Amino acid sequence: MSRIGRAPIPVPKGVTVDIDGTAVSVKGPKGTLSQDLHPDMMLALEDGVLTVKRPSDSREHRSLHGLTRALLHNMVVGVHLGFKKVLQIEGVGYRAEMNGKVLVLNVGYSHPIQFDPPPDVEFAVENRNKTIIVSGIDKQLVGELCARIRRTRPPEPYKGKGIRYDSEIIRRKAGKTGKV
Repeated sequence: MSRIGRAPIPVPKGVTVDIDGTAVSVKGPKGTLSQDLHPDMMLALEDGVLTVKRPSDSREHRSLHGLTRALLHNMVVGVHLGFKKVLQIEGVGYRAEMNGKVLVLNVGYSHPIQFDPPPDVEFAVENRNKTIIVSGIDKQLVGELCARIRRTRPPEPYKGKGIRYDSEIIRRKAGKTGKV
């Protein structure tokens, strides 16, 4: 049996879970998330604990079991605590600014790059315009938005310039060697 799928999901106080057939809605202090899940997965909410069961041990049901549990867990954590990712900007003249709610990046192109935040996602710029914080309740949306921001100027291996995740380690390469 799936180790991830069989783990129960504790529902904290202040979070309500509504199960309506295949549609699941989770409401908490940070907002509301809803998602349609696979109809074969069986969901049960008892005494503040959400569990996912599968009908058989077929390959499809085994893979859906862990996926369904992970999606539900991310929804519960998102509306209760939220998710946050941190990006670092390295490079001379590279910076990020906030223009209202819009994130404006100056990363070596002839024009600034702007990112409008989708609903339930917020940007913050700290550390003298070198740190970008993306926070929201939907883990997938926060991660996708961070990947799109990083894609504008990925870190290069020679000088380490570019936009990288806070925990990312860039493998550096040696440059050219001159003639002696």
